Amino acid sequence: MDPSTLAFLAAGIGAGITVVGAGLGIGKLAAAAMEAIGRQPEAGGAVRVAMLIAAALIEGVTFFALVICLILSLKVGK
Repeated sequence: MDPSTLAFLAAGIGAGITVVGAGLGIGKLAAAAMEAIGRQPEAGGAVRVAMLIAAALIEGVTFFALVICLILSLKVGK
């Protein structure tokens, strides 16, 4: 295999691992938030805001990792 093919393969695998990790993280975050709201419904607003901020941070890291995967694959692919 030539290096560009391997670079594209590695970028695809890296992107897949990144998305799976983000999905698991956001799923665990949402489950914990729903449990907290179920235990203390009066704190629902604060829990919801904290959950959205944490989810946005997870998404930001995910997009950063995906961009790095694409940049590395395109740099090696030349």
